[in-house]
Amino acid sequence: MSAQGGVPEPVELLQFPFSHYNEKARWALDWKGVAHRRTSLLPGPHAFMIMRLTGKTEVPVVRIGGEVVGGSAAIIDALERRVPTPALYPSDPSERARALEVQRWFDDEVGPMVRRALFAVMLDTPNYVCTMFAGHRSWPVRASYRASFAVVSSVMKRSMGITDAASVERAGVVTREAFDYVVRHAGPSGNLVGETFTVADLAAASLLAPMVDVAHPDMRKPTPRPDAMQGVLDRWAAHPGAAWVQEQYRRHRPPLAAAVAA
Repeated sequence: MSAQGGVPEPVELLQFPFSHYNEKARWALDWKGVAHRRTSLLPGPHAFMIMRLTGKTEVPVVRIGGEVVGGSAAIIDALERRVPTPALYPSDPSERARALEVQRWFDDEVGPMVRRALFAVMLDTPNYVCTMFAGHRSWPVRASYRASFAVVSSVMKRSMGITDAASVERAGVVTREAFDYVVRHAGPSGNLVGETFTVADLAAASLLAPMVDVAHPDMRKPTPRPDAMQGVLDRWAAHPGAAWVQEQYRRHRPPLAAAVAA
């Protein structure tokens, strides 16, 4: 793979295959046209490797040459500095500040609640969740992951704050607020800040994508879908915010930038 602008080779994305924060990083890499290798990890067993690299357990993590960058916002910032065009940060200072503030709200408030709302339902369908995260792996790995999933599921519930009905209800309220936000703030161009696609649109669309039936292969839900997954999609399908997400994917989500899955 060749270097892209100011990005040294090789570029590797350490990710979960179905995750909205990881999708945020994938979208940015593809938007910038940065060729990269994707290494998909299993939630739970991933923690030791990522802890050694970053001191935390969260993905996405990108290795750019010899540098390790963790977190979708930091990854976008690193890419924006190295590959300034096509830009994700507005050139106007006030619009840039606003776009970054929108990203922060979606990262800090919306993303965790979307994840909680989804997995509060989906963890009751362990076979499907294992397919989402391990469907690309060999049969022995899939079987081992499924056998250990009761433990993994318990850890996921704690880390996502799935504690009681009130916590799940709160997640649904914030998810609705986010869908309402994109409808209310999208301008005539369909963008949240200014007249061009920015990090605000990327963050909002990717972090709401788990709740929407998007067609892009990076966030397409596996089929056949259990009733629980279909129920999540049906809940939001009529909301105009879901149509906004689909339109962002249609207009602005590039195909893979010469990525190689591992």
